[in-house]
Amino acid sequence: MVTMKKGLLNMEKERVLPDPHRFAVCAYEDIPIKEFYKGFFNEIYIFFHPFIKPLTIDSELFYPETYPDKFQVINNCEIVTWKEFLALSGMQSYEELDIGLRTRILGLNKKYANKNLKEIIDNVSEKYNLIPPSEGILPDILINKLLEAIKKENYNWIWVGDEFGTERKLEYIDDLINQDTLARHNLFTHDNSILITTHWDSHFSMICSNDKKKIDRIVKSCSLNGFYCDESTEIYWSVRNTHRKG
Repeated sequence: MVTMKKGLLNMEKERVLPDPHRFAVCAYEDIPIKEFYKGFFNEIYIFFHPFIKPLTIDSELFYPETYPDKFQVINNCEIVTWKEFLALSGMQSYEELDIGLRTRILGLNKKYANKNLKEIIDNVSEKYNLIPPSEGILPDILINKLLEAIKKENYNWIWVGDEFGTERKLEYIDDLINQDTLARHNLFTHDNSILITTHWDSHFSMICSNDKKKIDRIVKSCSLNGFYCDESTEIYWSVRNTHRKG
């Protein structure tokens, strides 16, 4: 009986994951991003997931059941940046656009949500036949550009990991470019010098490195729209910035 009780106690013992490798995962919420990556990355660039404008494909396909694959998106759509959307919509800032997008997916506390901004996004998207960006995953229309840019930095392989840092797979970059098989969205190089990561509930991703020139080259090569983090930037930067201004 004693042995059985001991076994039972062992079975009921809570399992606690070790801290993930910070060169392989997205920063946590409610902590400055640069503080999270301190000792691993000095520079973090936030790039916005663009709106998509279908050109030779029906916008009605952009629903979970019929969503086009990566190559259909790349070959039949064009990018509309957040900067361009601000001009179309009359919104005043990236903060407003981010809050509007988060409100659309019910991703904010009611205290911070803004239904007026959500309505502007919906109305402008309908008027100009735009598909708002998805949250939590690298946009299909940018994936190959990012992978090509990493190749230009003399990498042929990339680790692909899950959001918790519990699983990873080494992938040949050309395979990821030529196929539509990218299942997870933390990408990091074998020497831990570049991380591209996406927060699960956000409409942007981040490029992390100690080499700002390397990030600048990737940003320029992919024509990314975004900004560098400062010491106080958090995942919910739009809410924090607006709250501080208020």
